[in-house]
Amino acid sequence: MTEGAGIQAGDLPDDLTAAEAGMWQAFRNGSVYDLSSGDTVVDDPHGGHPWGEARTVRARIVAWLLLDGPPALAGRVSSLKLVGVQLSGSLDLAGGTVEPYVEMKRCRFERDVLLPEARVTTLRMVDCSVPRLEAARLQTEGDLHLPRCRFHNGVRLTDAHIGTDLMLNMAIVYRDRTGRSIAADGLTVGQDLQAEMLESHGELRLRSAKIGVSLSLRGARLTNPYTRFALNAPQLTVERSLYLTPAGLGGQSLSGTTPAHGTRVQRFECRGGVRLDDGRFGDAVDLERARFTFTDEQELSLRRVQTPELRFLGERPQRGKVVLSGARVVNLVDRAEAWPGPGNLHMGGFAYENLVPQGPFPLAERLGWVAAATAEYNPEPYERLAAVLRAGGEDEDAREVLLAKQRRRRETLPPAAKLWGYVQDWAVAYGYRPGRAAVWMAVLWAASSLAFRHAEHPPVSRDGHPPWNPALFALDLLLPVIDLGQGGQWRLQGGWQWVQTAMILLGWILATTVAAGATRLLRRG
Repeated sequence: MTEGAGIQAGDLPDDLTAAEAGMWQAFRNGSVYDLSSGDTVVDDPHGGHPWGEARTVRARIVAWLLLDGPPALAGRVSSLKLVGVQLSGSLDLAGGTVEPYVEMKRCRFERDVLLPEARVTTLRMVDCSVPRLEAARLQTEGDLHLPRCRFHNGVRLTDAHIGTDLMLNMAIVYRDRTGRSIAADGLTVGQDLQAEMLESHGELRLRSAKIGVSLSLRGARLTNPYTRFALNAPQLTVERSLYLTPAGLGGQSLSGTTPAHGTRVQRFECRGGVRLDDGRFGDAVDLERARFTFTDEQELSLRRVQTPELRFLGERPQRGKVVLSGARVVNLVDRAEAWPGPGNLHMGGFAYENLVPQGPFPLAERLGWVAAATAEYNPEPYERLAAVLRAGGEDEDAREVLLAKQRRRRETLPPAAKLWGYVQDWAVAYGYRPGRAAVWMAVLWAASSLAFRHAEHPPVSRDGHPPWNPALFALDLLLPVIDLGQGGQWRLQGGWQWVQTAMILLGWILATTVAAGATRLLRRG
């Protein structure tokens, strides 16, 4: 009997160990092959207790079963379901097509798992110890589940295509020789990518990845003291939401709604830079209670991100920067204490349509938020905030924002212009408080009416002129457009001419301010 003929007939090869023979039969039967001892300490795949030959199978025999295994027993579906098994050598399925269902629980791999260019239906590895998973350009029809696994030299999923879900919940991944924990540039996931309570020691890289539903990093802990980024995911596309939020501990399910009150939670924590530049998110980017720890050179970069909602509700980073330059969101949901201080926030070109503050966020603090984002004077953040407030019916607050803009601009002017700015601010608040201009006009009118009673006022023409009326004369000077028949009939002499000129100039300034304020009121009406 030849070896090939024996396999096709289902005969047991002669050179198998007892453990491998049992696995062979379980594969044909589609049953679970469990070599666990029942002792939780001994059975821990991540512990140091040796398992011995009785629990060890050769990885090449596993590959043989999966790529060209024997037929199933009558009425059965062949599948590989291993529990508590140690695999010696590399499991090399590179370029192969794996049709049987594969599930390995609490298994220990002595060497790497190699899946580049492979095609599988569904692959589940649960709570396994793996030196490295090499799976570039892997294609699965169904899920790739890797929960609670430990990868000691990283995971590579570059350009992999996962048909439904990719699960990395509670996995622990250490960096490879390039400094990356998970290298998944160009990854495509048909539905959800769940990496809740993931521990990543190195750079988690998702450049140009596409996620069909949501990407959840709830409760994850990302650490990378070696290079610039702990999460490097520019041009990421997520059809629904990105969650960098807490996860409930002890529940049956990690995903879903916010944990109920009283549930122990683990926050999303990141020690290292985050880069989400040019990302597209269909529903939201949620940073509820997220904690970022940066160096001075690191940042949370959201440049040119587009999303209907940004929930900026994490802890304020003590160091590093938050960059929103060019980002576009519809709803900005935030709280005052989440934003960094002056010099560490950049919002040039940041466009948002609605502000939805969570908790107190008075206008004075909102103005401080804008000032923190403009180390050098930039009118755009002020104008954007004013437009959003005006669209929400907060016209008085919008005027305060524009007034703050003028005051900030004043600091950049030369001394003479700065002095004139102080005069404008003190007198008429740059025109944004027209009521103050009206009060000044009334005060000037009253004072000048009293003063002109004592002025020498020979008539311009002796042939005919109205009676002298100092109150009307003063009002005629202050109202530049209206002629009350007094200003052109009398000629003041001496120092009174300078008073007359000053009244005309002040009248133009104040009347223009009042008119501008009235125009704004009519426009709002």
